[in-house]
Amino acid sequence: MTDQNVELVTFFKALADSSRLKIVGLLAQRPYAVEQLAAMLDLRPSTVSHHLSRLTEAGLVSARAESYYSVYQLEEKALEEKTRRLFSHEDLTAAAANVDTNAFDRKVIADYSLLNGRLKTIPAQRKKLEAILRHVAEAFESGVRYSEKQVNEILARFHEDTATLRRELVGYGFMERGGGGGEYWRKENRN
Repeated sequence: MTDQNVELVTFFKALADSSRLKIVGLLAQRPYAVEQLAAMLDLRPSTVSHHLSRLTEAGLVSARAESYYSVYQLEEKALEEKTRRLFSHEDLTAAAANVDTNAFDRKVIADYSLLNGRLKTIPAQRKKLEAILRHVAEAFESGVRYSEKQVNEILARFHEDTATLRRELVGYGFMERGGGGGEYWRKENRN
């Protein structure tokens, strides 16, 4: 796990408890000592100390000595900075860096294909159909224009219902049609 992921998990774990959320809410109003928080939340001081420890570990809370007590305060600037940084688009997408994003497509293709690569059936479910269409679209070369007859010949390798496959490829945006419907080409930049 990357340092970024560890920080995200720590942040979410710190806030993934209703008592800790209440503590953050109270500390957003003003600083409190453990005993004050315990009384307001009807919790044992040791339980509140545990929650404060988790919040401190995540950098959301800090303590300062005041007489005999430790007084805790919300680190608002740290919370704002951490939220802005952790929830940036780049960092959120980086959290999924090692995830196999093609696993679903491979599973659907395996489930719906025979050993020879032909389709057993054309899926009715939208997400599964999209996975199959992505796979079928790869049989067409980028930048090449195909006649309807050529498209049907390629699609016949996958399934005998070439009309449905052709219509769905165009409808889902994997291919485009022109020339009065007699010319087809693979659409670029379609995931």
